[in-house]
Amino acid sequence: MLSFRELIETDHVTVFDGAMGTQLYAKGVYINRSYDELNLTQPDLVRAVHEEYVRAGAEVIETNTFTATAHKLQQYGLDSRLREINVEGVRLAREAAGGGCYVAGAVGPLGLRIEPYGPTSFDEAKELFKQQAEALLEGGVDLFILETFSDVSEVRQAIRAVRELSDLPIVAQMTISLDGNTSFGTTPEVFTARLDEWGADVIGLNCGVGPATVLTAVEKMRLITTKKLSAQPNAGLPRDVQGRQFYMCSPEYMAKYAKRLIQAGVRFIGGCCGTTPAHIKLISDAVRPLSPRHTGITGKLAGAAAQVTEIREDEIPVTPLEERSNWGRRLARGEFVTTVEVLPPKGWDAKKTLEGIRLLKEAGVNAVNIPDGPRAQTRMSAQATAVLVEREIGLESVLHYCCRDRNLLGMMSDLLGAAALGLRNLLLITGDPPKMGPYPDATAVFDIDSIGLTNMVNKLNHGLDLGNNPTGAPTTFVIGVGVNPGAVNLDEEIKRFEWKVEAGAEFAITQPVFDTEQLRDFLKRIEHVRIPVIAGIWPLVSYRNAEFLHNEVPGVRVTPSIMERMRLASERGKDAARDEGLAIARELLLDVRDSIQGVQVSAPFNNVKYALEVFEALPEFSRNREAAPAGT
Repeated sequence: MLSFRELIETDHVTVFDGAMGTQLYAKGVYINRSYDELNLTQPDLVRAVHEEYVRAGAEVIETNTFTATAHKLQQYGLDSRLREINVEGVRLAREAAGGGCYVAGAVGPLGLRIEPYGPTSFDEAKELFKQQAEALLEGGVDLFILETFSDVSEVRQAIRAVRELSDLPIVAQMTISLDGNTSFGTTPEVFTARLDEWGADVIGLNCGVGPATVLTAVEKMRLITTKKLSAQPNAGLPRDVQGRQFYMCSPEYMAKYAKRLIQAGVRFIGGCCGTTPAHIKLISDAVRPLSPRHTGITGKLAGAAAQVTEIREDEIPVTPLEERSNWGRRLARGEFVTTVEVLPPKGWDAKKTLEGIRLLKEAGVNAVNIPDGPRAQTRMSAQATAVLVEREIGLESVLHYCCRDRNLLGMMSDLLGAAALGLRNLLLITGDPPKMGPYPDATAVFDIDSIGLTNMVNKLNHGLDLGNNPTGAPTTFVIGVGVNPGAVNLDEEIKRFEWKVEAGAEFAITQPVFDTEQLRDFLKRIEHVRIPVIAGIWPLVSYRNAEFLHNEVPGVRVTPSIMERMRLASERGKDAARDEGLAIARELLLDVRDSIQGVQVSAPFNNVKYALEVFEALPEFSRNREAAPAGT
């Protein structure tokens, strides 16, 4: 038998197996189990599935190790058995193959968000893949199949991991949605070019969609690469039939499309979710008589590649910070900025809220911060409130935007809409979980966190979407992020802040500061990635208010000395408590004034007048109001 690398050089059409999980489920293994663990606990069952595919005509058998990486095994308490599970997975496949089939080491996504969309670094991801690849190599695989990836950055780390250990062939397969792109918006043309560049030996698609959508994508991919192509579509999309999910594509339908895929240039064909030995049997029967089709790829490649070459961020100039907004201009020039945080109205009538914000413009405050569903409360859209403020009052807003309520597509639409409506200043946050609010059963999305969102907005400022596809004219957002100097795990907070800056953050606003020494220590630790830092100041109104902030608002810590001051003042009455809270806020502001580039004062219970009194601690505040037109 030829080595798999030698096989790749031929025009032979090779049949892969079908779904392992579908068959195990059909045999009574429920989805709350680790299917990879079955290599150890029910090896005969796993071997039997492999043998069914061999009898059906499969020439390549994938190991039952799709989720056998440390993070996914850890969810079942099995991470310590990673090596054993993977080695045994190879042994079972090899026994079923009987020397007549190739054994592919199956590797799936980590189940973690990696940079720039999450906290796992590229090197950390590579090492996780490397652990599994080492075990699969020890077991004796003929090739690696990296499958069901949506993020090209993640599959790149898997390729790196394998290449550091072995020169065995790599089949790298992405998964697409009904629109033909990955869930990150990456087109087949772009990810095909990248996988070719990064050294995949076979490039393909699996899972996600049925054969019709895969065929359309393959027709685009074949114009981009001279590498061999693979396709392992699902047996259609699952349908709910009396509460159960069924894949509806018949073996005959899959076999018909297998012929079309071969004619389109695919040389490695099989199936994913919903496909069974019956599907693989008809696919094998259908493709055997087909003679390989020469598509003249080489002659078309240069012209096609010129049309679909991925645009890189560094190729598109970004509007200078000081030209994007008045807020951006002040930050770029090193000026001290002032802003007040005002909640959107609870209902649809914004009149009262706008009246309060108008006082900010008259007082000379530079901007108003509009939170996005803070503490998971139901309020008017922050974006709609910001538009009303800028149009009816003429004061710039800093729009908070969180990841909780929208998926990637929704966020992209919102941000493009915000740009079209003239909003320029953003504070990007992950968002409070719904269980904090009055609707704890509401579903949180969190497709990405604030790091990924920062990267998304930075790409839009380069005229690109998440898949590096052009969006037209670049946006001109000023990108802000939140930061918590009082985080319980400060090392982790600083690490995330570094990633936010790397992703494109241009200013940061802290959680309310009640410990100025803590803030100064934090600022020293971020000097290597320093961007303008704006301190959050919250004027307390009572001891009860201080208790609430300290115990129920994530990331806020009120020091014992301030708690005691507020307790004693509250015993003297509401006015005394208010005066003490105001005095504390002014002291805090003056104490950190020389260490920061601005201040955001919160308006407790939307009391804008109370918030404005905090600024009176700044000697220059009155002078600035006299020297510049209101709101500029």
